[in-house]
Amino acid sequence: MKNLIIIGAGGMGRVMNDMARESLGYGKEFCIKGFIDDDQNALKDFSGYPELLSTISNYAVEKEDIFICSIGGLGRKNCMMRIIEKGGEFINLIHKDARIGTGVKMGKGNIVGAFTTIAANAEIGNYNFIQSYTIVGHDVVIGDWNRIDSRVMCVGGIRIGNENMIHTSAVLNHNVTVGDNTHVGACSFVINNVPNGVSVFGNPARRLK
Repeated sequence: MKNLIIIGAGGMGRVMNDMARESLGYGKEFCIKGFIDDDQNALKDFSGYPELLSTISNYAVEKEDIFICSIGGLGRKNCMMRIIEKGGEFINLIHKDARIGTGVKMGKGNIVGAFTTIAANAEIGNYNFIQSYTIVGHDVVIGDWNRIDSRVMCVGGIRIGNENMIHTSAVLNHNVTVGDNTHVGACSFVINNVPNGVSVFGNPARRLK
């Protein structure tokens, strides 16, 4: 059985601990070993959680270790790369109440939250964080390192590139392509393509200066 390490012991890390216990493979393929976090006091005021094992920088990856990352935002990729460079493996963590459709292709290191739908023949790359109650429609293609928050609607057939942040309750409409390194604001209705490096917000979503 593999030993799951959660990167980040803050609020989202504690949520990831609960999610991991409710995910496919828990107790059969993996158990939860503990957290790693550069803030060694992150769990000081909390009880009932696995051990805080080490800082991220000092953790020595062991043979049976596997990893997920609870850290969001711009620091997420950096934290994960520090473990990848040590030979650490990130798993797909899929909540037992997520729906994964026929013909879905998924890379490695993805997190899929509760009651999220990944519909038929969608293609998901690597290291994406897709939170609860989101819908990824049929034939959607998503690249790598994206954060897609709760209750986002990705209409069938759209394209999402790499390293984007798509916030809560955004709707990406038919035929939309989202480039790389973009931000889509919460509750935005995206009806036009979003170029690389651009932030959009509103209904309909417009570029922020």
